[in-house]
Amino acid sequence: MEKRMVVTQRDVEARLVPVGTPITIPQDSFVTLTQSLGGNYTVVHNGNMARIDGTDADALGFEPQKLEFEPRADGEIDEAQVWAAMETIFDPEIPVNVVALGLIYSVAITGHAVSIEMTLTAPGCGMGPVLVDDVKYRVAKVPGVESVSVELVFDPPWSRDKMSEEAQLETGMFF
Repeated sequence: MEKRMVVTQRDVEARLVPVGTPITIPQDSFVTLTQSLGGNYTVVHNGNMARIDGTDADALGFEPQKLEFEPRADGEIDEAQVWAAMETIFDPEIPVNVVALGLIYSVAITGHAVSIEMTLTAPGCGMGPVLVDDVKYRVAKVPGVESVSVELVFDPPWSRDKMSEEAQLETGMFF
């Protein structure tokens, strides 16, 4: 994608890269769009790189990503919907979702709370806080979810064999 300047159409929430600190970019701000992966947008605003969620794409003049799920009749959390929500989150550097990459180790549902264990492709990955925030934000959109906790774990360490075959083929890591 070629970098280009856009003007925000409304105030929009973003997270600083790589630390994940929330900021608000005001309406009518000039931002440089540097990347669009998995429905998320990376922009530079006032010299800082920030990530805008795809559900807020309208603030950049694009079609927003819709993340809607049908509630279960019993009001309980549908685990398949939790996994589907996480499949909409893409690694910022590898154009593959976090589930296909094998970054999600476990999902546990207790009442209306979801606990997730996930890892990163490398322990020192600076995008860890942003990915954790993405998981919390997207999973919280599943009906019945009242709280989401994400624990970063590094045992067992991530390796390419945790990726789906499709992800390995897409990234050229299938051999």
